[in-house]
Amino acid sequence: MMRLWISYLQLVELIVSSLVHLLYGFYIFSSAVAGDLSQALNEYFRKPNGNVEVKDGTSKTNAQDLPPIVLVHGIFGFGKGRLGALSYFAGAEKKDERVLVPDLGSLTSVYDRARELFYYLKGGQVDYGEEHSTACGHSQFGRIYEQGHYPEWDEDHPIHFVGHSAGAQVVRVLQQMLADKAFKGYENSSENWVLSITSLSGAFNGTTRTYTDGMQPEDGKTLKPICLLQLCRIGVIIYDWFDISWLKNYYNFGFDHFNMSWRKMGIWGLVDCLLGNAGPFASGDWILPDLTIQGSIRLNYHLQTFPNTYYFSYATKRTTKIMGVTVPSSILGIHPMLFIRVLQMSQWCFPPDVPPPYKGYRDEDWQDNDGALNTISMTHPLLPIEHPNCLVEKESDCKPLQPGIWYYKYVEGDHILFIINRERAGVQFDLIYDSIFQRCRKHVFRKKPPTMPNEIHH
Repeated sequence: MMRLWISYLQLVELIVSSLVHLLYGFYIFSSAVAGDLSQALNEYFRKPNGNVEVKDGTSKTNAQDLPPIVLVHGIFGFGKGRLGALSYFAGAEKKDERVLVPDLGSLTSVYDRARELFYYLKGGQVDYGEEHSTACGHSQFGRIYEQGHYPEWDEDHPIHFVGHSAGAQVVRVLQQMLADKAFKGYENSSENWVLSITSLSGAFNGTTRTYTDGMQPEDGKTLKPICLLQLCRIGVIIYDWFDISWLKNYYNFGFDHFNMSWRKMGIWGLVDCLLGNAGPFASGDWILPDLTIQGSIRLNYHLQTFPNTYYFSYATKRTTKIMGVTVPSSILGIHPMLFIRVLQMSQWCFPPDVPPPYKGYRDEDWQDNDGALNTISMTHPLLPIEHPNCLVEKESDCKPLQPGIWYYKYVEGDHILFIINRERAGVQFDLIYDSIFQRCRKHVFRKKPPTMPNEIHH
């Protein structure tokens, strides 16, 4: 009787979670459409203005001399050009003269996204690598960038990266690829192409949420038969199979290189994917296995913290302890989509009959969280080997910054406080992003401080 009751509660939780996530997705999509329609109507009814304002070109010229700050989105995210005028980073990109917001696969693996990010910047056709593509069952080549967004990128023209959630790990993998000279035709690449990495709620060490959503804790690779991620898997496969061009131009999960369109695989190919015999979910070449604790450890084995790059991370949390029990720290302050997950993650324990993901694992270390990631995962690379790090209470205390060290700071907030909706974060939004951009422009450099736009030297 007890087992039946538990199964019933789990089914109710699955239905509620599915509806909440579906409604939030619809809200984002409808907000983007409404914003585009409003903009189109304004442009249509706006009277043409014959007066052309002439601006001094000095600011633009100086801005072009600055190293770009590249904002890399996380899971289910999108870059500039997707979802109309909606901004994943809630307009933070407008705070600086030179910011790039690439659109990468929202559910593709960390490896695939790192490859896409390289060609987005340098230009050319995305090359996922022959060995990897063969092993994962997808095309070796992907999207073509006729013109790179920063083709001069090299050691003398390095870049600042800011990654949210899984985007932070994408940048780390990209830097390691540069160090390993993993891009054909770019044998001169090095880790020094990256000037700084800033992580905002970054997924460095995995998250226990992957297990509550449906990943098997035994291996961190496969899915439970009935779970939220199974529903997500089915929805993504059907979305890609129908291949409605205008819809995919608006939002794309990033699996085009798996050729799941009805034009290429037909009805039997769809059945094969749904049965788990083909596609990204069969090969494991998608984002969720990379976000389990086991998957993160596998990635981190090969990732270094480099001595000439500056590192900074913001670790968010929405939990507190009451009489020794970890619980959500707020009700109204946590997004409705994340409240249940904050509670679940704060109480989650690794199954006693399953070997722990690493030696020394303790459930209590992973209880603090922001509804998507555990706070312990966001501070700095910790598993399997802890990287050099320094806790920051006041940012003024850690200046001048030293390269090769992960400076990290705790921030009270849930996982999506600093994205999508600027109003939710209030003044915190400006404090966080202003500090990020100011650090990139004024405190992080190798040769000499860059010349800022409109800065006058006498």
